Amino acid sequence: MTRSTRTSVPGVPTVPSARSRLAATACEIGLRPLNNAVPMNAPGVWFARKLIATIMAAVGPAPWGTAVTQIRSGMVRGEWVRAPGVDFGSRAIYYIHGSGYVLCSARTHRGLAAQLSRRTGLPVFLIDYRLAPEHRFPAAADDVEAGYRWLLDRGFAAHDLAIACDSAGGHLALDLLLENQRHNRPQPAAVAMFSPLLDLTLGLAAEQERRQRDPVISARAASRLPHAYTRGLPADTPRLRLRVPPGMALPRMLIQAGGAEMLSADARHLHEMVRDAGGTCELEIWPGQVHVFQALPLLVPEAERALRRAAEFLCTALISHTVTEKVS
Repeated sequence: MTRSTRTSVPGVPTVPSARSRLAATACEIGLRPLNNAVPMNAPGVWFARKLIATIMAAVGPAPWGTAVTQIRSGMVRGEWVRAPGVDFGSRAIYYIHGSGYVLCSARTHRGLAAQLSRRTGLPVFLIDYRLAPEHRFPAAADDVEAGYRWLLDRGFAAHDLAIACDSAGGHLALDLLLENQRHNRPQPAAVAMFSPLLDLTLGLAAEQERRQRDPVISARAASRLPHAYTRGLPADTPRLRLRVPPGMALPRMLIQAGGAEMLSADARHLHEMVRDAGGTCELEIWPGQVHVFQALPLLVPEAERALRRAAEFLCTALISHTVTEKVS
């Protein structure tokens, strides 16, 4: 495989917009103290889930006319999200949401999935995996794997599927690729990751935080989320500490992260790991942006541009893979 070493590309701004700087400041003043203070007990988890659902609905709603089809099939729970005018066909996007294995759901990410559907012209299957602390490792990973198998069983060819994901969804997506390799399942055509979490101990994030303060949450407070999923297990447990072996068959990957967030360290580390394994991976660090800024199109103008770039990447990979298959 070829390797991409670019950490910046034409089209990615070199300085953040005024609205992005304002958003980061607002997070620093209003959101970070709250996120750091919320306890990880039952009332705290309930409050945090309500808070993030409210924020996502306010600043990243689904476009009017978005079609949503609920899916309950065995252990697979999720929903098909189609922007206005998008029909089902032979291709689709599989979306894996984030928020530390604890907070979010298909409903919170419906707007982001709809934005991707609008820009790609493809239906998006948004997996609604089980959350911690009610369901611990490997519940979420098993659900994500089951969702991918469900799509294959419904007639989608792997090369007609692309994955998009954010935050802890990045860890789950990489785990899925590794499980595909282990079980000799075909890989999807491409993966686009927004602010992926790689180190579930938040060690990489803590190192980054010593250089630059994250405006949304501290590494110490954030580490309580994946800990609710992995509680009691060693950090190097298989499927928790993920390593890409050299020569592994990997789809094309795009990683986008915000320059203001501590998980930019995870993004860089994952980029290097994929490249060292011989994979094709592009990394974009968007200056001044907060965690998963792509979900905030009403708040920051960079969200629109980043989503457009991700959509173009996914569509190009799907088309290129189809052309290659026909030539072969």
